[in-house]
Amino acid sequence: MILTPQATKFTPATDIMSVPGLADPVAPARFPQHVLRFRNDRWAASVGLDGLDDAAWIEHFGRFAPLPGSLEQPLALRYHGHQFRVYNPEIGDGRGFLFAQMRDGAGRLMDLGTKGSGQTPYSRFGDGRLTLKGGVREILATEMLEALGVATSKTFSVVETGEALHRGDEPSPTRSCVLVRLSHSHIRIGSFQRAAFLRDEPLLRALTDYALTRLYRVEPEADPASQLLNLVVERTADLAASYMIAGFVHGVLNSDNINVTGESFDYGPWRFTPYWEPGFTAAYFDHQGLYAFGRQAEAIHWDVAQLAISLRELAESEPLVAALERFPDLYADAMRRRFCWRLGIGWPGEERAAALIQQGVQAMVADRVTIDRFFFDWRGGTLRDEGYAGEHWDSFRKALDGLADEGATRHPYWHGPGPCSMHIDEVETIWDAIAQRDDWQPLHDKVAAIRSMREAHEYAPAAFQSPAE
Repeated sequence: MILTPQATKFTPATDIMSVPGLADPVAPARFPQHVLRFRNDRWAASVGLDGLDDAAWIEHFGRFAPLPGSLEQPLALRYHGHQFRVYNPEIGDGRGFLFAQMRDGAGRLMDLGTKGSGQTPYSRFGDGRLTLKGGVREILATEMLEALGVATSKTFSVVETGEALHRGDEPSPTRSCVLVRLSHSHIRIGSFQRAAFLRDEPLLRALTDYALTRLYRVEPEADPASQLLNLVVERTADLAASYMIAGFVHGVLNSDNINVTGESFDYGPWRFTPYWEPGFTAAYFDHQGLYAFGRQAEAIHWDVAQLAISLRELAESEPLVAALERFPDLYADAMRRRFCWRLGIGWPGEERAAALIQQGVQAMVADRVTIDRFFFDWRGGTLRDEGYAGEHWDSFRKALDGLADEGATRHPYWHGPGPCSMHIDEVETIWDAIAQRDDWQPLHDKVAAIRSMREAHEYAPAAFQSPAE
């Protein structure tokens, strides 16, 4: 579940240029200030950019001087999408762009995309900027999700830019920044929706070929549209399960926020739910709970159905429907596998794994035990040593007989004072230290704690590999 980046040399790419009509060249904003606040050397090494000194880093990721051999000019991607189930043809990259492409050590095509880098033709009435708080929140979200085995974009860089921004959802004026994310593509379901909406069959075919050959690195079959949909169904079913086992709520699972590689990205009003509460929502404006914790699989499946509708221009309906119908079983399978992975146990078989989830969730809910505490106390021994009393805990322990894997508990993290969590109060405390005292130490300490937890999870045996690997 945990991917460890491998150091490599910088290998630039421009593969996105093979899909005409997908993007508009744009110019980055000029900022009055550039203060480097975060650089992710761990993942920079995976694309050969960790050797940049801070001055060169700011030049590329604050002023956006092109990386040698990569894109000569940033590209604002064009796409449409359903936003809370309402189709919107007026969107696209409104405060970000694709800055560069390169290959990692495994040969995968990788993107560097931005957030807060200025206005584009799709900004509508927005200023194209990102608050510093938004950048800090994205650091915390991506670090935590990576540590919990979710296939996620990586926060690559955050540079504070010295502007005073006014926002309706946080005290203003507030500080500004520009963020760069490392991601395995920024091609969204909404990219295909736009091509279908415009009845641009050449673009739809080019997108399908790009996704198969450049992103999935497979040879197109006789029915490439159905082939792609099956791959997307596999990846997104696993993504939905990974959110649940992590206790994560993305908040805005619109079809323009679902990447066709099944990689989570673009974090706005995200939250981690402390308890297993299906109705827990992250976005204050999600009044109907459309993207609540327990409805995320439904939401992602619905979005993938919009991809199927778009691909209907290229394929018969029967194989597309058959691909969509795989989602529920794949999701249930991924839930079982990921639950066992986070417990640190070997694969017990499908039926026994399903019973473990049912009994574990019932016990958590009955005693109001937080999700992070539940998994931590199993690995650390408190739960196994009957530190939890009651019939539901006895049933759970009995179901786990013979499944403990000692290698999964040997990291010192599991014997520390408690789990590393990322609930909203802690997020706000970290931000308050920055906003009130310009104290970045709590953020650095939290990132270090999260990375220690990530290392602890690497000891867990894999039931079998996720589709993203």
